[in-house]
Amino acid sequence: MVKTASTMLPLGTVAPDFSLPDVSTSTPIRLATFSDKTALLVIFFCQHCPFVKHVEQQLAQIGRDYQDQSLGIVAISANDIISHPTDDPAHLQAMSDRLGFAFPVCYDATQAVAKAYTAACTPDFFLFDGDRHLVYRGQLDDSRPGNNKPVTGADLRQAIDQVLRGEAVSPDQKPSIGCNIKWTPGNEPDYFG
Repeated sequence: MVKTASTMLPLGTVAPDFSLPDVSTSTPIRLATFSDKTALLVIFFCQHCPFVKHVEQQLAQIGRDYQDQSLGIVAISANDIISHPTDDPAHLQAMSDRLGFAFPVCYDATQAVAKAYTAACTPDFFLFDGDRHLVYRGQLDDSRPGNNKPVTGADLRQAIDQVLRGEAVSPDQKPSIGCNIKWTPGNEPDYFG
């Protein structure tokens, strides 16, 4: 388990478009899928990561809590399934079913979407406003596996609530920490320096 921090993509960045199949329905999910939403949360995660397992119940709860509000949510896994076969679409679908996710889960087979978002770790959160400008990229909350802090989603929830109320989100944001994305050999992004 390699602890990796999010890249902290510059605030104001426009959400890169994408088209990825929902692992449960094979329906293409793209930015336009959420065109009627005031905010969009893009989560990069995977099935096997202990950091994701630590917060998966809270991710499911966020999906339920905001299901009737103007927040679109999509979760994307980009891990190489040769090295990590339990992150394949079938395992992602089983995870979604087990947790009752109220949002689509997609698999980024080429890792192009993860690169476009400069995703670095699992979980990695990107929250966009109605114009699809980045307003939050940071941690779910202060909880980490083994630190005995409760998983509340406080940091992310505060940002979501501010966007939904039309308020500015504080730029003072802490990076998410998680396992590194498992890049296909030779496909590693250049944004790590």
